Amino acid sequence: MADQLLNNVVQSLLFAFIGVVVFAITFFVIVKVMPFSVRKEIEEDQNTALGIMLGCVFLGLSIIIAAAIH
Repeated sequence: MADQLLNNVVQSLLFAFIGVVVFAITFFVIVKVMPFSVRKEIEEDQNTALGIMLGCVFLGLSIIIAAAIH
């Protein structure tokens, strides 16, 4: 029983780590591909559309990661 619990905890931590790494890589790629500064557009220019677009990308990515884990 304790071995299964430990196994489940380790798997959960591993999948969480992989998910965070994938999110970081995705954000890095988005920042490099965009022809403008993403930080400036969201923070200074209050570009709501860009914020919504990034949120949708991350939401879609999280659904894909959850499906792959399940």
